[in-house]
Amino acid sequence: MTIRAVLRMGDARLMQPAEPVRKFQTAELRELLADMRDTMRAMDGVGLAAPQIGVGLRVVIFGVPAPAGGEEGANARYPDAGGVPETVLINPVITPLGGDTDEGWEGCLSLPGLRGLVSRPAHIRYQGYDEYGALIDRTVSGFHARVVQHECDHLDGVLYPMRMPDMSRFGFARELFPGREVAEE
Repeated sequence: MTIRAVLRMGDARLMQPAEPVRKFQTAELRELLADMRDTMRAMDGVGLAAPQIGVGLRVVIFGVPAPAGGEEGANARYPDAGGVPETVLINPVITPLGGDTDEGWEGCLSLPGLRGLVSRPAHIRYQGYDEYGALIDRTVSGFHARVVQHECDHLDGVLYPMRMPDMSRFGFARELFPGREVAEE
């Protein structure tokens, strides 16, 4: 379909809460999802929220192929990431499970070249709908949980630096990880 421009931090549209999807299996939703997939792949992303391409709907996509036997991760931006199933998640609800948190470095297609250390619930349950209106209900942890939470934050107008209590752990990836090949967004 089409590779769309990704809005960057500072664009007011990224701060607006998104509206729920009311109709499934429409031509408009299929076109949006095709454009989101094309855009995410073109930018080597692991996830994308509709508001990042200027569409104020509660729609996210994410996924990372699992690395083959002992190989490095399948995404250049997150080479240490495990596999996350390719998912369309519409009108999501996230429920943290237990009180454990996990710190991890995050980047975002809307903040190219930057990384920040973000603490998030380690275990979550997420529910929502796929592109056909079928219920999704998963319990996940690790990188999978982080990706879902990061993408769903976009639906509420939240960018990952807003979750950071320590801004000394925020900066350009090349400066934060000297000598390490880090893919720029």
